This record gives sequence, C-alpha cells and structure tokens, in this order.
Amino acid sequence: MEKIAVIGAAGQIGSELVMALRKLYGNDNVYATDLRQPSKEVMDSGPFQILDVMDDKRLIHFVIRHKITQIYHLAAVLSGNAEKLPVQAWKINMESLMNILDLAREVTDIKKVFWPSSIAVFGPTTPRENTPQLTVMEPNTVYGISKLAGERWCEYYFNRYGVDVRSLRYPGLISYKTEAGGGTTDYAVEIFYEAVKSGKYECFLQENTALPMMFMDDAIQATINLMETPAEKLSIRSAYNVGGISFTPKQLAAEIAKHIPNFEITYKPDFRQKIADSWPASIDDSLAAKEWACKANFDISKMTVAMLNGVKHKFGLI
Repeated sequence: MEKIAVIGAAGQIGSELVMALRKLYGNDNVYATDLRQPSKEVMDSGPFQILDVMDDKRLIHFVIRHKITQIYHLAAVLSGNAEKLPVQAWKINMESLMNILDLAREVTDIKKVFWPSSIAVFGPTTPRENTPQLTVMEPNTVYGISKLAGERWCEYYFNRYGVDVRSLRYPGLISYKTEAGGGTTDYAVEIFYEAVKSGKYECFLQENTALPMMFMDDAIQATINLMETPAEKLSIRSAYNVGGISFTPKQLAAEIAKHIPNFEITYKPDFRQKIADSWPASIDDSLAAKEWACKANFDISKMTVAMLNGVKHKFGLI
C-alpha cells in the first residue's frame, strides 16, 4: 500500500491535491503536512502534521516513521513574493528541494517524488506563442531562476542516482477553494472574488496581457496522471509543459460580464507586469499529451461558471 506525504498541504495546490489523493489511496494513507493548518476538509479527513521541509532531520524521521513511499513537495515562495525577498526565496525554494532529493536518494522506500516547476522558467528570450517543450530558457525572476535550477537538479538526481522525480511546468492555477498566494497570475483568482463581492476589480496587469492558465481540477488531474504513468513511458525528467488555456484580463472580464452584467474592471499595472511580460502567452504541451494523456477539460467559459458558482457558494450566496 502506498503511503503518501504532501508537503505544503495548506497551499492552493496542496489543499485540493490531498483530497484527490485520499479518494484514490484512502484517507489514512495520505499525510498532509505544512507549517500552518490546512483547510478543515483536509484536517478532518485524514492525518496532518506540522512539518518544516527545511528541517532535514525531522523530515527524514517523519518519512521513515510513516513508511512514506511517495512525496509531493509543493512548498515554495511564489513569484510576486519572491521578488520582495529574493535571497530568502532562493534559500527556501532550493534548499527544500535538495532536502527532498537527498531524502529520496537515501531512503529506499521512497518510490516517486513530485515537485512543481512553472512557466516562470521561461524568460523574455523564449518564444512567447506556443512555447516549445525544449527551447531557450533565460528567466529573469528569482522564482524562475530557482525553478530552472530545480529542473536541472531533478534531472541530475534521476540520471545519477535513479531518483524517480517528476515535474510539471504549471501555468497560472485558478481555484476558488484556496485564495491566491502571491503569484503573478493571481489576478485570475482575485477577479472572481471581487466580482462577486463588489462587482468591480482593479487588475495589476495590463488588459491585453495573455498568459497560460489552468483550472485547478485540470491541474490536479494532470499531476496524478503524470505520477500514475509507468516510468518507462516518460522521456522528460526536468519538467513537462502543460498548457491549459490562454487569455487576457480583458477577455476574462468579458466572460465574467456575461454572468454579472454590471461588472467593471480597471487597470493599474504594478511590478508583476514586467514578470508577466517575460512569460509565455501560450504553451505547447503536445509531448505531455502524447506520453501521458495530458488534457485540459475546462475552457474559459466553463472555468468562469465554475469559479463564480464556487465563490458564491463560499460566501453563502447560493
């Protein structure tokens, strides 16, 4: 029986991934960990423990005591917040990954590791449209630099030590269950909360800034599909492109206005605009589709309905 640890279970991805994994593997076999308590749903449905991934001694003790066979390492400082504290963000993002990779190399019970990369690995010299799996990668943010370095370490540990580590280059992730946490694509979450609360939103990106996005249900399914694929079918050990859907703030606002007719959006770009300008506008994920059936089921219309209904339900309006 698999014993799975999700590190960063209180975050945007972790809170939903834990629940999906518990449905697959059983509540008692998926351990949620974080520095803070996750949602009530996560707390009530299975084991949780406060754990600092930077504390390698406690980490290895936890893994051995619970006979962990798979680790999902999701803890990180995201793009917007990382620019405010670059050295600290680098330290947290890189040292935590190295702790996990060394642990997986030393503890033979660990069969697989998942670590999320990001479209932040690309930079202003990368082709912006339909960005290829293999291309120029010159990130100019500390988050992107740490993710690119992480990809190289993951591939190194696979080739040198046989660590079965797998990764996705997530686009912007959209979910109503956990609010945004300091990323450059967070406007696409914030806008739904403000649309429901006040009918207006001030966007920190320019109206025609196209970025790749993915509804959380699709991201969770992609993550699990990748981890469930037999190792011999995978050709990428850095990180796979995943594309989802691509749209601008103006296009998303127009979609919301179909359901909230008086919705208003204004624009006040901040430092995140420069970050967004260095990222792809759309992603080529054909290799992921070929090797492990990656597919996005939510387009912008379906995602908008799901987000508005989810936020309204969260506020007790439906």
